[in-house]
Amino acid sequence: MRTYAVARAVRGIEPLVAAEISGLGRVRATRHREVWFETAEPGPGLLGLRTADDVLLVAAVVDGVGRDRSALERLGRAAREIDAPGLLRLRRRITGAARRADGEAREQGGPSPLTGVEVSASFVGRRNYTRFDLEDSVGAALARPLGLPYHPRRDGGVPPGGSLAWRVTVEDDQAVIALRVADRPLHRRPYKLGTVAGTLHPPMAAAMARLAGIGGAGTVLDPCCGAGTTLIEAHALAPGACLLGVDRDPLALRTAAANAARASSGRSAFGWALGDAGRLPVPDGGVERVLVNPPWGRQVAPSGALARDAGLLWRELWRVLAGDGVAVALLHEGAPGATGVPPGFEVERTLEVSLAGRHPVIAVLRKRPRPRRRRDR
Repeated sequence: MRTYAVARAVRGIEPLVAAEISGLGRVRATRHREVWFETAEPGPGLLGLRTADDVLLVAAVVDGVGRDRSALERLGRAAREIDAPGLLRLRRRITGAARRADGEAREQGGPSPLTGVEVSASFVGRRNYTRFDLEDSVGAALARPLGLPYHPRRDGGVPPGGSLAWRVTVEDDQAVIALRVADRPLHRRPYKLGTVAGTLHPPMAAAMARLAGIGGAGTVLDPCCGAGTTLIEAHALAPGACLLGVDRDPLALRTAAANAARASSGRSAFGWALGDAGRLPVPDGGVERVLVNPPWGRQVAPSGALARDAGLLWRELWRVLAGDGVAVALLHEGAPGATGVPPGFEVERTLEVSLAGRHPVIAVLRKRPRPRRRRDR
């Protein structure tokens, strides 16, 4: 029996999520912020997806969901027909296998007693009902066969911890009812207990690491490492790489080191250095890959040498990258290099993403050799 699932994603990185999923099952469709797939043997690998915000088991696909309130009755009827106990047993098999497996997937799927049912709903376009109407019409129907209370979000209600999380999405005239596999969204990494301003969304950091092709890289640098998210996600993808984080803020470095310690076991592959991204403590050609979310004044203002000359970052990255090195940067509108090619680099690929209401670009930049000077004869 094949299981259908849907992975939620940051807008713009759906192709990377689909590529990661292809090792677990067959991708069926890619939609706005979603990748649909099927697998014959759902297992702990579902909880190990790094680029996905969340993974849910598809319980029902309901067509003919209109914009008037009759849609609520249709969805409630569909929810009553779902084999909720059977889907819960499948979820327990997946998370149980995850707890027996090594790595972070075990932590993501850790056991917790069920305290009830919660539903989160969203829809595209104008409707004659609210998200809370959708949640209530589905939630009570799902809770009843499970023998659990339904915890509504209406009027500011907050479901207690341990609730079984369901999601309803409506796009055009089609609705999907799905059950979250893990106890919490996958983007909430267990290692990330410490944070700093401007910290990067973990699935976005994982996407940048995949784009960098760090599998064969010796040393990976983040010159503005913050809480260490990019390097921790790089470590999950390439455990053998040497990872170096640089930041001007001692608190950020302590936070990054603590997060990395929670994410790794055994000999640490991480190194942390107090330094300025405009004067990196790295030798010429000393790194093969760079992952960077520069401080361009959105959440974090540039400081140190970059406050005086933002272009120093690109000159330093060109200097420290090896001859065939690659930098993957998250560039915001108005940032130096966001509208043109940074000096010394050529653009191999760009992805526009949607993040916190903004639309930055992930740019894959390959170092371009300096032209040789012609000698006078």
